[in-house]
Order: sequence, then C-alpha cells, then structure tokens
Amino acid sequence: MQNILLLTLLLPTLAVLVVYLTGKKSAKTAAILVALIALADIALLSTTVPVVLESAEHKYVESYYWIPVLGSSFTLFVDGISLSMAIITLILILVAALFSVNYMQKKKGLAEYYALLTLLFIGLVGVFITSNLMLFYFCWELMLVPSYFIIGGWGYKEPYRAAFKFFIFTHAGAVFVLLGIGAIFMVTGDLDMFQAQDLLMAAQPDLVKWILLSLTAGFAVKMAVVPVHMWLPDAHSEAPAPMSALLSGVIIGAGAYAILRVSLGTVFPAVAVIATDFGNQFLHGLAVFGVISAFFGSLIALVENDIKRVIAYSSIAHMGYVLFGLSLFPFQEPVTGTALTGTVLHLVNHSVSKGLLFLSAGAVMKQLGIRDIREMGGLAGQMPVTATASTTSALSIGGVPPFACFISEFLIFVGAFQTINNDSFYLLPTALMLVATVLSLAYALRYIRHIFLGPTKLKRAKDAPFFMKCAMTILMVFVIVLGIWPAFFLDLINTVSFV
Repeated sequence: MQNILLLTLLLPTLAVLVVYLTGKKSAKTAAILVALIALADIALLSTTVPVVLESAEHKYVESYYWIPVLGSSFTLFVDGISLSMAIITLILILVAALFSVNYMQKKKGLAEYYALLTLLFIGLVGVFITSNLMLFYFCWELMLVPSYFIIGGWGYKEPYRAAFKFFIFTHAGAVFVLLGIGAIFMVTGDLDMFQAQDLLMAAQPDLVKWILLSLTAGFAVKMAVVPVHMWLPDAHSEAPAPMSALLSGVIIGAGAYAILRVSLGTVFPAVAVIATDFGNQFLHGLAVFGVISAFFGSLIALVENDIKRVIAYSSIAHMGYVLFGLSLFPFQEPVTGTALTGTVLHLVNHSVSKGLLFLSAGAVMKQLGIRDIREMGGLAGQMPVTATASTTSALSIGGVPPFACFISEFLIFVGAFQTINNDSFYLLPTALMLVATVLSLAYALRYIRHIFLGPTKLKRAKDAPFFMKCAMTILMVFVIVLGIWPAFFLDLINTVSFV
C-alpha cells in the first residue's frame, strides 16, 4: 500500500459525520467507533516502522499534487520522531474515547462531543505527519477549534471563560507561527520543512534570526512555558478529564515537537552557520526559560489544593524539562544526540504518564464530586484500581524508577553533562534542573498522600466504572513498560540525525 499516511488522515476525516450520526443514536457506540478508528490508524502507522528503521533515509514519504502556483505538494512523512509522537497521540485518543463512555454518561450533546473529538484527532495527527508548512499550519489551527468547544461545552464551573482564554492565547501564538512560515516562503520560495532548511542558508542573517524567534515564540505558547503559560491552569482544570488528558498529554507536547522540528530542525541550522553567536544565545535562552518553568510549575503544584490544578502546574514544570532538553540541541563539535533523544522520549513518556494522571483524577472527581485534595484521604482501599493508576502515574511524573519518565529525564541529564564539557554555561542550569526533579517528587508524593493515604474521610466512595478502568489500565501498562523497556521508541528516535 502506497497511501498509508493519506489513509491515516482520511479515516478520521470521513468518520466525523458517521461518528456524529452514530452518537445521535448511541453515545457509547460513537465512543467505541472513535477508539476503533484510532486503533486502525495505529495499525496503519505500524506498517511504516520497518521502513523508518531499515531504509537508508529512515523516512517514509508520500507526496501528492496540491497547489502548483505555490510550488507546494501535499507531503506526508514519518521518521522516528514524528512516528513516535503520532503513535502515542493515537493511543491517548483511543483511551480518551473509552474513558468518555462512563465519564461523559448522562451529559447532553454527546454526538457533538464525539464528532469534535474526531476533528481534534485529525489536527493532532496531521501536525506530526506532514512536512508541508502550510498543511502543518492548517492542522495546528484545527487543534484549536474543537478544543475550544469541548472545553466550553462540557467543562466545569466557568468553561467558556477558560476556553476563551485558551483560544486567545494559542491563536495569538499561531499568528507568530504564520508570520514565521510566511517569511520562510518569502525567502526560500518553498513550503517544505526539509527543502527550506538548505535554502535558508543563503538568507540574510537578521531575517533568519527573526524567523527563528517568531516561530519559537508561537510554539512556546502552545507548549505553555513561563511566561506564556497563563491559559493552561484554567483550561486544564475546567476541561473534562479526557480533554485534559489530551491537552496535557499531546497538545502541549505538539508545541515542543514543533520547536524541535521547525524552529530547531528547519531554521536553526542556518542560524548556526551564519549567526553562530546568536545561535548560542538562543539556546541559552531556552535553557533559562526551561529552568524557570520547571521551578514555577513545581512550586505552585506543591501548594495547590485543586486536584486538577496540581496536575496542570506539573505540566508546566515538565515542559520546563523538555525546553531545557531542547536547549541542548547539538550544533557544535563534538556533537551528541543523547539529550535530544531523551527529550523526545520524555514527550512520549510524559504523554502517557500525564494522560493517566488526568484520567485518574477525573475518576476521583466523577466518583466523589469534589476537587479539593484536603477533603480526600484513605481512598486506596475504596478505589484500588484508580489508586494504583494514580500512584503509578504520579511516581512516573516524580521521576521514580522504574516508571516511564525516569529514563527520559536520565537521558536528558546525561546529555546535559556531556554538553557541559563544551559549554560551561550549562553547569548552573543543569544543577538547578536536578533540584527541580526533587520538587517534582515532592508534589507527586504530596498528591498521593492527600488523596489515597491516611484516614478515610469519605465512607461510600466506589471505584471507577468498567470503561474508565479499562482506559486507565491501558495507560498504566504503557507507563510501566516504557519505564522498563523503552527500546522500541528509542530505536525509532535514534534513527533521526539531529545535525
């Protein structure tokens, strides 16, 4: 089959109306249909794994006739990084749909909810599997619209306020992304990421600098790093749990992926050649904002009492780790890809760990009807599956072995120590990031203690229903397996050359 990636996008696109009509008759059937489409896409993408691992270019590419006046082809591709991100996205969509069967039960407008979830599906996957910057931007914006309506339509106390804040911030960031893409086309006459990378070498240094800054600023908003993080706590805490899992697990990760793929992968090589000093300063700036985000998110999570806001601020902290890892982008000799390998793996591991943490928090809220962790306690005996899932995910987020996030954080720090040999600037940021990992473990242990340990404060709590348990169990298996055996994703990621 020569149209695997096109079919991967066409399946959810053609299914939107079918999901909506199915949801009018049976919300449960619509949810299972979305899950099956995600499973089918996983199967399709899996067929490209041998090509990515074994071919000379370590890529699978499809190109279709599109807009000749712009010299633009409808180009889809996967390499080790994009394939890893697309697969983990589809896994989260699958479990979010399953979790929604029980979680969204008795709520109104579920046909619209599952249709919007399918639209979000298209945008998320599209961002990871295209090299055409125009198509990338279409998918980037497509993530925004269904997210807005899902948060606003099925959120908690003030959902449309949080959704509007999310819309304004991320759309403002998208303006900077569009400016950067427009400037790339103006300079190179090409909209393909990989073609533009070489053509930018001949551009004016000052213009390339501004392109790099514009794109990175726009992507950083979606990534929700300090100081453009303000939309995240409200959006995460107000959104329904399946949407929170996708927001924190994939959507902010898409911002980090975009910085790596477009800012660093497409534009930065030209900066490194024609404006080396600025390139150094840019990477150092990323490291500084990474450290600030890690400390800010961790410290707020340590004192926050709303169950979902604790996790939301944890997401800011972990995007700090990712931004710090991205700052170790290798462009000086001798180079190493260890930190970048760890960073991409951390996006994968953080996705499943944080997705699981939000789903388990949603299960607690659904069963208890409260959000303040100070009113909880002793739930481990009453909600054993939810407690196990929460503890597994919280310990992973806290960087405890053998859970998923430990190994990726470890690789980031190994890369950081290697970089210190060439650039002493990184000595202090690396030391501070090590301190931040202690804070991460502290808020993770506080979270577990307040909710699941100690005296029982609520007498009649029941564990989550069947489909919610199934969704949490799937992610729990991934959190454990990725911590013990991350070889599949490491093999994929290591096929990508970072220089």
